[in-house]
Amino acid sequence: MRLALLYCLMFVGVARTLVAAEEAATPIEPQTYCNPLNLDYGYCPIPNFVEQGKHRATADPALVTFQGDYYLFSTNQWGYWWSPDMRVWNFVPRKFLKPQHQVYDELCAPAAFVMDDQLYVIGSTHTPDFPLWRSAAPRSDDGDRWEEAVSAFAGAAWDPAFFLNDDGRLYLYHGSSNDLPLYGQEVDRNTLQPIGPKQELIRLNAALHGWERFGEANDNTFLPPFIEGAWMTKHGGRYYLQYAAPGTEFSGYADGVYVGEHPLGPFEYQPHNPICFKPGGFARGAGHGSTFQDKRGDYWRCATIVVGVKNNFERRLGIWPAGFDADGVMYCDTAYGDYPQRLPDASPSGVTHGETMGWMLLNYAKPVVASSTLGGFAPNLAVDEDIKTYWSAATGGPGEQFTSDLGDLSTIHAIQINYADQDAELMGKVADVSHQYVISTSSDGQAWNVIIDKSDNQRDVPHDYVELPKPVEARYVRIENRRVPTGKFALSGFRIFGRGHGAPPQPVQNFIALRGYSEPRNAWLKWRQSPDATGYVVRSGVDPSKLYNSAMVYGANEYYFRAMDRDVPYYFQIEAFNENGVSPRTAPIVAE
Repeated sequence: MRLALLYCLMFVGVARTLVAAEEAATPIEPQTYCNPLNLDYGYCPIPNFVEQGKHRATADPALVTFQGDYYLFSTNQWGYWWSPDMRVWNFVPRKFLKPQHQVYDELCAPAAFVMDDQLYVIGSTHTPDFPLWRSAAPRSDDGDRWEEAVSAFAGAAWDPAFFLNDDGRLYLYHGSSNDLPLYGQEVDRNTLQPIGPKQELIRLNAALHGWERFGEANDNTFLPPFIEGAWMTKHGGRYYLQYAAPGTEFSGYADGVYVGEHPLGPFEYQPHNPICFKPGGFARGAGHGSTFQDKRGDYWRCATIVVGVKNNFERRLGIWPAGFDADGVMYCDTAYGDYPQRLPDASPSGVTHGETMGWMLLNYAKPVVASSTLGGFAPNLAVDEDIKTYWSAATGGPGEQFTSDLGDLSTIHAIQINYADQDAELMGKVADVSHQYVISTSSDGQAWNVIIDKSDNQRDVPHDYVELPKPVEARYVRIENRRVPTGKFALSGFRIFGRGHGAPPQPVQNFIALRGYSEPRNAWLKWRQSPDATGYVVRSGVDPSKLYNSAMVYGANEYYFRAMDRDVPYYFQIEAFNENGVSPRTAPIVAE
């Protein structure tokens, strides 16, 4: 009896060991992503756009769902991406331009739409012989899966967008100008050619709408603002015509919306604007985007993030949760929008669409040590939460290191590695390049444990984001270079996410909003500096119950808000955050 029991216990122990080993060997699907999107962005191909150095760039995303997958087209990538779940994006090489259209680049500001179980795509052009392409099986380009739907689309224009209405009628929207409006016209779905003349739909009115003014902070009269990036969404029987302003080069690049009862209008300006706006934080800008629904029906918006260091048009892409409230107001939630976000199918029952994981940035402005430094590209620039600044090692060789001190033991859940293009020598879309590195952690700075080993990685991951299978307790985090695709080992953001072991900050005190008498499109927001805060999120809107826009502020106790419409009251709330969490928000205050 005892022997039988012993054998039974031994068997159970072996079984548990096997189950544990199997669980350890089974990869855990990540539940989060982090902006900027970790795509293998191509290197800018246009010679006169690389005066300050060769660099990666893309913008103007058209993201659509097709046959259960997500398809992403954007400017000058010599192909496109698809993903079944937004966890990993697969690149499909493809040249869409005919030889007579090819200069240095590929499709610029493309449009994409789905009709009759086929995926259609076209780029921006002013030429009359531009083709409209389609494919019924675009997951790869093997055997040339794409065909010309029409060899010369007569409605070819810059920044095009298509909309297939639920009555089967097809519409085209387009325009990119600081003088002309956005246009619309119907397209015959059989001939795929425009029906009748184009119609003027909307124009900018920067005299009323502060966010439409040109400049980094809507404060520059160097040029009139640009209207561009049209996109149409139907919801609740109404038509939401989205547009971008005032310029893709700026942190305040945003998307707004007009609403109508017909695909070609007339349209009225939504009082709650802009709808997609991210002027602060690490990755700034959220303009010229596309709205799409995930497999559960939730809305998202993919838009353009500005880098603007090597060239004004050095840009990346981001995705944020979006939606329509009970009153039909369209919005996009970009608060903490460059912190870890839940993937579309990773939100458990009861979790609000767009709710973050609550993982905070652990190493903002904390001490760092680097193996070497190139000139003025100092190590602290990799932890200052500014994508425009970066640390660069003296070389791109193996062994270059960067260590971040969190100050105290913290619980680490995820790490984002944002590479900078220092002394890059590549141009165009380059295959078979990769980033290879090893990340180790330590509690005392002496004994180190490897937590991420990508020394054999074969993917191009310029904004690599790694969600740890299990959280790690550590104070020090070190990344050691093994390989970069080109140039130096340089980081614009070595960002460590998780939770500290202390208390969240107290609510912000003495929050005031001073509206300009001579310039009512501006407000000066001030508050008492919180000694326990890393930064602040200022929320704003024209209704105290609908403060859908936000700005993230580090290292200051004031913010100049220049995105107000001229003749309406605005409401503001503020919350503080640190490594341990977020404070309660203040009560809304009004700037009349």
